[in-house]
Amino acid sequence: MKILTIIPARGGSKGIKLKNLAKINGKPLVAFSIEHSLASKLINRTIVSTDNEEIAKVSEKYGAEIPIFRSKELAEDDVLDFPVFEHMLTYLKKEENYEPDIVVHLRPTSPYRKPEWIDSAINLLIENSSADSVRSVSEPSQHPYRIFEIKNKYLHPLMNERHPEPYILRRQDLPKMYYYNCVIDVTKPSTIFNKKSMTGDKMLPYLMNMEDSIDIDAKVDLEFARFYLKDRI
Repeated sequence: MKILTIIPARGGSKGIKLKNLAKINGKPLVAFSIEHSLASKLINRTIVSTDNEEIAKVSEKYGAEIPIFRSKELAEDDVLDFPVFEHMLTYLKKEENYEPDIVVHLRPTSPYRKPEWIDSAINLLIENSSADSVRSVSEPSQHPYRIFEIKNKYLHPLMNERHPEPYILRRQDLPKMYYYNCVIDVTKPSTIFNKKSMTGDKMLPYLMNMEDSIDIDAKVDLEFARFYLKDRI
């Protein structure tokens, strides 16, 4: 099978300048996802989508391809993953006649993942032909039953349709719930092109431990990752 990884790594970032080149243990963030992809036993092509020449040079140094640079319009803060992936897959089909069977999405902001996790997520999609995608999830550190919004100055429990007072339940009585941890995504090109979505409506969960789910957004996340991963990677 033709299994492609696309690693989106734009140059702009408000919280951390050139975040995708920020270093952990002396290695830029984008390099971790490239190495994870190359270490997979199933992935046979690794591409970085970027608008930045410095990120491109670093990515090529670590073994990724840069078939085409991302346009400025696709590198704005408010651009979601879908148009970026559609752009790259359309280019590959038109210019190279290359159409992958499966597309793996690895974010540079998740520097900790094991190649065998990626392969397990890929196999999960292969073994379930009716599924549109696989997304890695973990149990949340704060359970949704204990989350409120404020309406007319009063606390309003978000899960009041599930239980009259969801916030008073004992921890052992809370139902299992999961959040999307942004570590591993696996999808089909047909989901992207036909359903105009990165996930479709039939998403399979790839379960991960909470402590293995690292997603760097702010400076505090980066500092935590540097400390937490010091002896792990």
